[in-house]
Amino acid sequence: MRPQIDYEAVFRVSQAPSLLLTADFVVLAANDACLKLAGRSPQDLVGRNLFDVFPPNPAAPQDTEHQGARMLRTSLEQVLTTRRPDFMPLQRYDIEAAGRPGVFEERYWSTVNTPVLGPHGEVRWIILSSEEVTDFVRALQCAGAGGEQNSLALQLQTLNDQLRRAHREQRETTSALREAIERQRRLVYDASHDLRNPITGLLTELEVALSEPDIDLQRILRKLLRDAERLNDIVADLLGLARLDSETHEGEHVIDLTEFVGEELDRRTPRAAVLTRLDPHVCVRASTIRLARLLGNLLTNAERYTTTKIEVVVTADPPDAVLEVLDDGPGIPPEDRERVFERRYRREEARARDPGGSGLGLSIAREIAQEHGGRLYAAEHHGGARFVLRLPLATERCP
Repeated sequence: MRPQIDYEAVFRVSQAPSLLLTADFVVLAANDACLKLAGRSPQDLVGRNLFDVFPPNPAAPQDTEHQGARMLRTSLEQVLTTRRPDFMPLQRYDIEAAGRPGVFEERYWSTVNTPVLGPHGEVRWIILSSEEVTDFVRALQCAGAGGEQNSLALQLQTLNDQLRRAHREQRETTSALREAIERQRRLVYDASHDLRNPITGLLTELEVALSEPDIDLQRILRKLLRDAERLNDIVADLLGLARLDSETHEGEHVIDLTEFVGEELDRRTPRAAVLTRLDPHVCVRASTIRLARLLGNLLTNAERYTTTKIEVVVTADPPDAVLEVLDDGPGIPPEDRERVFERRYRREEARARDPGGSGLGLSIAREIAQEHGGRLYAAEHHGGARFVLRLPLATERCP
């Protein structure tokens, strides 16, 4: 199950002093490490240009401090142009002492600037991350030739390597955030579109029923019921996704998969003949609520495509328990056997058979399987589709 990540908190507590900048180098945020190192408050930094907040030291040698400012600006401009991270060489950049305007302290930095791209590839923000290496530089300056100097150089190289690793992790976190935002945006858009169709149908039928006194109310009610069921299915899918994306687990316990499948089949109103082959005492550890959702999605999918019958099989194939749901419909081409598990993906046959489908059922089923340490896949089957669920066999006895 995917954890929910508070990316703002990750940025705030990162050990590398970091600033979030706009594309014109205005400070949007500073993490705790940066504020502590600089001796500033957020109010001192946010909303101001980076080079106004941290101006060059006018008393520093021209070939050090002003060169450091030029190098930093050049690096930031390069990030805007290339839209790629830029690792800066070691540089001197003095900063004003906290509470002592005009008094600068000599500082040395190892810095990386990372772009955060928008939906169209544009640079929306820049993350400036630095490690202060002043103590190392001073030690190198004071050390004599030989082993001590080489040791300090090695420590400095190790620090630079740590910064690169921290940058890589931060870039991966940023990428994950961008993907999560885009995934949620698409889901909201698609869900809104799916909900609109049955709602429109409900409103239209109600208007007809109210405007025509001799209308066949039974026919209207049947159509309203179908639209209400469609709404209920979509909402159930969305709630299922919300539970899968949350950090909470329903209670898991040992389940006799054979008895469980039999009970779930008894609860359903069959839309096709269901044949079973259920081996006894096949035990798994799972959440009954989520496992019922998984099985229900597989059966609903089979009912949508089958011609005459559905087969449900439960067997033990150590170290796995195996549940199979087979139908005698048109089957799934090999090239689509993975794509059918993608959220919102629907083949042409699916759209034709059920125009109001959400395209989430199989995706939810696979995520539930993975959450329980198992696998769900579409296997080869002549004369229909075959979905196979493998879950680890429980080490405990069935209740």
